[in-house]
Amino acid sequence: MEIVIYGNEVLAGEAQPVRVIDAKAAKLAADMIETMRAGKGIGLAAPQVGILKRLFVVQVADDIPRVFFNPKIVQESEETTKYEEGCLSLPGIYADVVRPAAIRVHAWNEKGKPFTLDAEGLLARVIQHELDHLYGVMFIDHLSELKRKRILKAWEEKSRRGTSASASLGGGFRA
Repeated sequence: MEIVIYGNEVLAGEAQPVRVIDAKAAKLAADMIETMRAGKGIGLAAPQVGILKRLFVVQVADDIPRVFFNPKIVQESEETTKYEEGCLSLPGIYADVVRPAAIRVHAWNEKGKPFTLDAEGLLARVIQHELDHLYGVMFIDHLSELKRKRILKAWEEKSRRGTSASASLGGGFRA
């Protein structure tokens, strides 16, 4: 699958619920896992491959890949953490983002079975990052206007030059 890059309007759209989780939906999730791994990411949302459906996949470190259909965060910790984030749809750009340190998420897996997961640390962060994509929100939207403008200026310069230079405001992850 091809990863959609920042500037594509699909990334700003709101994803629609997946009505039926069948073999076709499970195949989409498996293809997304393969694409995420090929991009050396640890998370990938359906809008990032041009599909406005409520689905994302994550795989943190040596953990198993996880599939989230129609996810919803049902609880967040009051404690927050700051961590440098990146995005497969905004390659080479990183910035510190503040998010809840722990969450409880409810979703359905690739077999259509509902589950609830308590996550903290990097897994919680990646889930929140990917869930944002389902609402047309990118990690840079969590930054102050000044930081976002600096990031986007760096992105535009990088895109114009066609280089792989990185810009950072904050290691981080790519999801």
